Amino acid sequence: MRLQHVTWQEVEAYLAHSTGIILPIGSTEQHGPNGPVGTDALCPEAIAWALGERHGVLVGPTQAIGMAQHHLAFPGSLTLRPSTLVAVLRDTIESLAHHGFTHVFFLNGHGGNIATVNAAFAEVLAERSLGREAVGELHLRLFNWFAGRRGRELAESLYGEAEGSHATASEVSLAWHAAPQTVREVSMSPRRAPAGSAQCDAHTFRRRFPDGRMGSDPSLASAEHGARFLEAGVEDAWEAYQAFVAGR
Repeated sequence: MRLQHVTWQEVEAYLAHSTGIILPIGSTEQHGPNGPVGTDALCPEAIAWALGERHGVLVGPTQAIGMAQHHLAFPGSLTLRPSTLVAVLRDTIESLAHHGFTHVFFLNGHGGNIATVNAAFAEVLAERSLGREAVGELHLRLFNWFAGRRGRELAESLYGEAEGSHATASEVSLAWHAAPQTVREVSMSPRRAPAGSAQCDAHTFRRRFPDGRMGSDPSLASAEHGARFLEAGVEDAWEAYQAFVAGR
């Protein structure tokens, strides 16, 4: 049930019985010594694709470039300005609403996107409220897979405080499970990285976190763990999606 894999006629038939859609959103940024640059997009994408296959929900294309300016001192990291990402999301949402989608569920893999996605929601809804023409029903929701109850409990049981907050063992594990070709064995020094704030520019971030990790020890990651995080993420996201479309 991926939008890119179906025809317009199949989308039209889907809309006859369901007006909800899941959109994975992530980032393209460094994830420490052993995490792929695409980690934050690979994780929600894998969960969304599993939801589509198991529950027949339509899944849109992944927004793989997010708001990641603080990672730009690491080669390969890409970012959109907040204003650019807001514009992209507004146009994406309004395109879907134009076709009759009423419930747009963003499945997010990057903490740095949260403020900007919520700003995009506010812009879309304000434009509808202030517009002169009547518009249809539209509901928007952001769900962070890494904040789901089952996923958090699993990370705590496997890694404890060594989970950290960026380039974590949980997200690297899920990325490895989703893309086995990205698995890498790399030694960490120190094993657990220093913690701190990412509210800074790219040069300050690189100085604070020389190898890109924040409080984490992703040497604990494994693709086997990733399979468990996928199942936890699917259960968390499906529960949230069902509540969303039910109006809760």
